[in-house]
Amino acid sequence: MKASNILINQLKAFEGCKLKAYQDSNKVWTIGIGHTKGVKMGQVITVGQAESLCRADLSEMESYVNHLGITLTQGQFDALVDFVYNEGIGRLKSSQLLQDIIHKESKEKITADFMQFTKAGGKVQNGLVTRRQWEAKRFFEV
Repeated sequence: MKASNILINQLKAFEGCKLKAYQDSNKVWTIGIGHTKGVKMGQVITVGQAESLCRADLSEMESYVNHLGITLTQGQFDALVDFVYNEGIGRLKSSQLLQDIIHKESKEKITADFMQFTKAGGKVQNGLVTRRQWEAKRFFEV
């Protein structure tokens, strides 16, 4: 599977597009549409470069989620790709969320699992609450 246009548009809304490197709420250097690999203070890119970096990052996330073999719908795929894009592969790999998806737990349990990831820098972030709510909702859409 590949990320849908629904996900790509939502990803742009969540991440925005910043052409100059900045530190996110966890003090990670970030640029473009949430890109973090190799970003350095003072770095500047174009909109085209931001989109290319995003698609390259998404490709890695898509590959990982496809490899899991647990998504049956586009909604499930999009939700997990977005989660991994934001939280990282390691966070999903070690999460109760992944275990509960594998074991086909209830909608309520899986939704609650998504909502465990709403903090940055030790504090609940409204943007992460909104993002996790979107992921949980998308997970149960076709």
